[in-house]
Amino acid sequence: MITAEFYYKQSKLCGFMIKGHAGYAENGNDIVCASVSSAVQLVCNIITESFKVNADIKVLIDKIQLILPFADENSQKVLDGLYTHIKFLSEDYKGTIKITTSEV
Repeated sequence: MITAEFYYKQSKLCGFMIKGHAGYAENGNDIVCASVSSAVQLVCNIITESFKVNADIKVLIDKIQLILPFADENSQKVLDGLYTHIKFLSEDYKGTIKITTSEV
């Protein structure tokens, strides 16, 4: 199962941590994992390359974390889009993604 934790600071979305595998299909053929991975890469690239935000990004095996250094409105909207995308995937592919939120 993929675990997606979204971070809030003073009620503003400021980052995420996503880890694990969906288990929908074998590695290399798992459309849920591919969908989440592609969306996460897109979000990280938009924030750091397009918006030039120096976000704290940590990439490990089966885990990625992004934390915004400040409350940038455009980056928050992109993070909200990622949250919505992953939420819809979790509804379409039940039992593959667990979403949590926490205040940091």
